[in-house]
Amino acid sequence: MFYTKELKVLDKSNLLRVRKIFSNSYLDFASNDYLGLSYNKKLLKKAYKLAKTIQWNAPRASMLVNGYSKLHLLLEQKLAKINDFESCIIFGSGFLANIALFESLCRKNDFLFIDEEYHASGILATKLLQDRVVFFKHNDENDLINKMKNITLKKDSRILIAIEGIYSMSGDIASDRFADIALSNNAILIVDEAHSSGTLGENLLGYFDYYKIPNSPNFIKLGTFSKAYGSYGAYVLSSNHIAQYLQTRAKPLIYSTALSTFDTALALVNLNYIIKNKKFLYKKIQNNKKIILKQFKVKLDSQIFSIQFNNQMDMINKANLLQKHNILVGAIRKPTAKYPLLRIILSTKHKKKDIKKLCNLLKS
Repeated sequence: MFYTKELKVLDKSNLLRVRKIFSNSYLDFASNDYLGLSYNKKLLKKAYKLAKTIQWNAPRASMLVNGYSKLHLLLEQKLAKINDFESCIIFGSGFLANIALFESLCRKNDFLFIDEEYHASGILATKLLQDRVVFFKHNDENDLINKMKNITLKKDSRILIAIEGIYSMSGDIASDRFADIALSNNAILIVDEAHSSGTLGENLLGYFDYYKIPNSPNFIKLGTFSKAYGSYGAYVLSSNHIAQYLQTRAKPLIYSTALSTFDTALALVNLNYIIKNKKFLYKKIQNNKKIILKQFKVKLDSQIFSIQFNNQMDMINKANLLQKHNILVGAIRKPTAKYPLLRIILSTKHKKKDIKKLCNLLKS
């Protein structure tokens, strides 16, 4: 049979992935449901009523043919306004959005400088760019500056820099110096805010909110609805001229069906809820992080608490032990992360006693 040998090797190395349906009885510390909105049935009902205001049930076509609806427009306008960007375009997923940005914006003589720990969707997209990609050390501004100096630019060359607001495995926040570097070199800064939108900053708007960085035509913000926003899909915030270029050249936008009507409605309802309750949610996030600080003397940058292991089996055994105590965490294996690690998400839905139970088991 095809791939039998490869499957045996993966299985022997404890790298064989499987799909599981977990019981609702688990304490879920594995999901990217940062604000617990995936459990909110009241918001689900509101989204259903909103989706029913559209004549059709499915998007039917791409955004540029006949799949664009007033719900898409309302969500785009809302996101642009609260984030202080000129324009917004909705994509089917963060994966598609990253491919769209890199493949369309990096022209023949341009160079993309990208953090070595950028999300897999961005790393895959770089394969389309061949020798126009330069990786710099994780969150290392000086390495970026040095590598930019070593590149010979042509007259019409443009520099793009790609970072994440919060890195999904380590949970650390990108330095604010990347924004300064982009502005001083008239470069385009792409910030993937998949894990920072809805979780970072006083207004829960992410990297630019956290550092209080004023908006600029040089900045592009990519975010997703599938994490803190409790829905599915993604968005790209930018200046008007970049948005216009994307909707003309970005293949994942041109050749993919528009985001589903219901996911769009749910994202809009959940976004309004976050805006209305941002002070309460922000406080809850900080209180959860304080529990980890008290229990482990670890000051978290984000809601991601990662525990690194030298041995893959040790990590797997610890994850299995937690499951026996009805606790689910992310067991991350290579090559997703450099080292095996337990990835724990502190959601606002978690009670204080639940987090303490987890901490006690981790210490045992």
